[in-house]
Amino acid sequence: MSTYQVVPMIYNSKEQIDAIILLEQQCKQLDSVHLKADLDHISKKDGDHALLCYRDGKLVGLLSWYASDTVTGNINAIVHPQYRRQGVFSSLLKRAILDMRPQGINQLSYRVPQGLSPGVHTAQSLGAIYDRAEYSMQLVNEVLSVVEPPELTLSVAKAEDMEFMITCSSLAFGDSEDWTRDYFEQTNEPSRVTYIAWQHQQPVGMVRVNSINATTAFIHNFCILPDYQGRKLGRTALSILVNFLRKQSYTDIRLSVVTENERALNLYYSVGFEVNSEYHYFSGNLNM
Repeated sequence: MSTYQVVPMIYNSKEQIDAIILLEQQCKQLDSVHLKADLDHISKKDGDHALLCYRDGKLVGLLSWYASDTVTGNINAIVHPQYRRQGVFSSLLKRAILDMRPQGINQLSYRVPQGLSPGVHTAQSLGAIYDRAEYSMQLVNEVLSVVEPPELTLSVAKAEDMEFMITCSSLAFGDSEDWTRDYFEQTNEPSRVTYIAWQHQQPVGMVRVNSINATTAFIHNFCILPDYQGRKLGRTALSILVNFLRKQSYTDIRLSVVTENERALNLYYSVGFEVNSEYHYFSGNLNM
């Protein structure tokens, strides 16, 4: 009887990348939901961790993960429809947990595409509970010219801006300053750039950009200090950033937003973003 073989992905392996693309295509043909392996994130150096599951030489499943802070592993997985409920995901998860534990990770966040009931059942069977839903958005329209407020500028953050970043993010998102500091330290890699929004020489907001590859940029951690919200600073800052990214030859500009955040959704729509998918997140721990 054949068994599963779980191996770490080699980020620049053409053979593995081709197998992942084929797996995505097979899932798309057999599923009503389009599963994505996040190939952009796992096929670059220092990208997300990825494990591949083979049976009889055929790739039947993939699990990728990254640590957004010092304790949480964020998980995305795809399993060939004909091999579900046959231990593929559990084999991948057990191996991933072995890699996570030495890093101090004790919490898990599972990402499940909307409408994928097997994914929901799997997360719930592992004791995970529903946390939130997010839209994935992509820039599809040309950004309008920025006309107000003209005094707003963006500049790349410097080391001395760290305390402002922590304060701004904590106030905007409700996380503790200790957690936010750990998060920024954990995600301080060369591909990620932080910009500070300034008005009248005062820092009023921040936004980060993760360069996935030469043409794809992911915008995140976008926030304006609460005292400065409602003044169109967010729309202006985002418009400036998007125009800047366009000039850098980024043709695929993305972001995500909690589905219930109507204020942010309307802002992103106004700048030219549209929803292209929805994901549900479930929180659990490493105990299996």
